[in-house]
Amino acid sequence: MAAKKLQTVRFATGAKNSFQQTLIKRANAYFKENNISPFANTKMWVKTIVMLSLYFVPYAFMVSGFGAGNGWLFFGFWFLMAIGMIGIGTSVMHDANHGTYSPKWKINRFIGSILEVIGGYSVTWKIQHNQLHHTYTNIAGLDDDIDSIKYLRFSPQQPYYWFHKYQYLYAWFFYSMMTLFWMTAKDYLQVVRYKDHDLLVSHKVSLGQALFRITLYKLFYYGYIIVLPILFSGMPWYAVVGGFLLMHMVAGLILSCIFQPSHIVEASTFELPVESTVGDKEMEDSWAIHEVENTTDFAPGKGFLTWFIGGLNYQIEHHLFTRICHVHYPDLAPIVKKTAAEFGVTYHVEPTFWSALRGHVKMLKKLGRK
Repeated sequence: MAAKKLQTVRFATGAKNSFQQTLIKRANAYFKENNISPFANTKMWVKTIVMLSLYFVPYAFMVSGFGAGNGWLFFGFWFLMAIGMIGIGTSVMHDANHGTYSPKWKINRFIGSILEVIGGYSVTWKIQHNQLHHTYTNIAGLDDDIDSIKYLRFSPQQPYYWFHKYQYLYAWFFYSMMTLFWMTAKDYLQVVRYKDHDLLVSHKVSLGQALFRITLYKLFYYGYIIVLPILFSGMPWYAVVGGFLLMHMVAGLILSCIFQPSHIVEASTFELPVESTVGDKEMEDSWAIHEVENTTDFAPGKGFLTWFIGGLNYQIEHHLFTRICHVHYPDLAPIVKKTAAEFGVTYHVEPTFWSALRGHVKMLKKLGRK
């Protein structure tokens, strides 16, 4: 059976001096005037070493048998690995798979392959995140980030069930399962669906090749993350499994709390495409305006939060400049905010992380009403 291409939509085209073109011009001027590269700098490379160390150093201590018999220390290692996993996800593999470490694709590909080491698969991640989420943010049926399980309703266009009125209470459990589901079944389910929609072609991989590679990566991952600790940590198998679950529950919950307040909030428009005169579907706004109006920044500044989560609190800047390393987002934000005001585009920002998280809870409640 031939693959059925995903029905995509077109965005309104802007004039020569459009919002997006003005943003690009001003961002380029910023880098030129300050004589800096839009790619990774020394601070980014240092942070990469720190994040990798948070994951692999506790693991090395654990499999060496260090502190064997000490439950607090053992589970502390798993907790630190969860923090490292979060840092790798937001600050290392995320930038690398966007191609922002270096202008050389081989360097980005090498660093991005850390995703396979921690249990994922770069091809499905790039399709979901780079191709679908960043192009069709909050558009039901196209943005895989909001097309979740039926127990979570992330868009007004999605089917409503009676239990959604409680989703603001139980969503956190599913959030804590996010990376565990990802490292077990999600890649398999996605790659089959993406093959059906002819999305693997651009990555030059067949379904068979993708399934083989995913299986190989998963065997490697579960081999070092569970089998080796069972053999060498000096702890019983159930403690290892418990630590593994702890790591994923902590990582899944925190990662969800980082990403969800940027898009699933009351400020988001969730606009749908309309039928054009030639029969296809198109959006009324340009792509750049759509991205800004469906994205929210939070806790702006150059503090620890920005450093730790890879600048993803500057989600607007990330969506507009996906090929610029996140270390530059705090300096680009005033440019984006000023340009948005000039063009009459609403720039959403929450002052703190907690206010952003409260906004997400409010939206979960709102979407939980029929």
